Amino acid sequence: MSAASGYYIPHEAKWPIVGSVGLFLFFMGFGRLLNGQALGTTTLLIGLAIIVVMMFGWFSLVVKESESGIYNSQVDVSFRMSMMWFIFSEVMFFGAFFGALFYARQFSGPWLSGDGGGGAAMTNAVLWNGFDYTWPNNGPDKIGAGFASNQSFSAMGWFGLPLINTLLLLTSGVTCTIAHHAIKDGNHKKMVRWLAATVALGTVFVFCQAFEYYEAYAHLNLKMTTGIYGSTFFMLTGFHGFHVTMGAVMLFFVMLRGMKKHFTAENHFAFEAAAWYWHFVDVVWLGLFIFVYLI
Repeated sequence: MSAASGYYIPHEAKWPIVGSVGLFLFFMGFGRLLNGQALGTTTLLIGLAIIVVMMFGWFSLVVKESESGIYNSQVDVSFRMSMMWFIFSEVMFFGAFFGALFYARQFSGPWLSGDGGGGAAMTNAVLWNGFDYTWPNNGPDKIGAGFASNQSFSAMGWFGLPLINTLLLLTSGVTCTIAHHAIKDGNHKKMVRWLAATVALGTVFVFCQAFEYYEAYAHLNLKMTTGIYGSTFFMLTGFHGFHVTMGAVMLFFVMLRGMKKHFTAENHFAFEAAAWYWHFVDVVWLGLFIFVYLI
């Protein structure tokens, strides 16, 4: 860390704009894909490619600046605050989906079946007469002929792959912590070994989740179109899987930097930021395992 008294300001700031364009195209393409509109997949892939280019370009620039010694303690504080706010935004992101799951299970489902009080009985009698709400549920029966939500399906149980994935992520949290203690002791080799174990566990998690999705589609008839249960299940677990993938990529590049001995016992915030993110991913999965699979 540089001892310079001035606050470093980059001369160019093109990467935030590039990243914003990539994110816009990515989510617009994702929305079009979910709604069966034209160019959804193409737009999504273009946005994803721009995001990847932005990440490589921006992170490479930050690494070069950090290793050149132009950052000081003020910049370190800014990095830490930025990462904290980023993780807070992720908490709100997943909070919205958990809130949707809670609302569907505790309010809208019972209300449509006539158990919600107020005008719920009338709604059930007039609109959804005979609808008996239980969870998991794909919504009121016989909504639009031909929709997948009308077809029978099986819920994803907690035993098997979900339990294995839980053990994988919990173990990865331990290996990541061991790696953190290793770099705090200045032991690069130990840090790299345990980070490699963390990345491997995260990769196995993603492959297990992909196989779980195959089982859901092929044998359980559980799909994105399987009503409220299918949509909340795949949105929550899918976005979490995406975050696990990104976290594993972050830790992988931190591991590569560790192999080049970029970090010291006193200055290793890039590792800390990736570790914070990884532990956040672990906590989110525990919430998913409890509220999506167990309850």
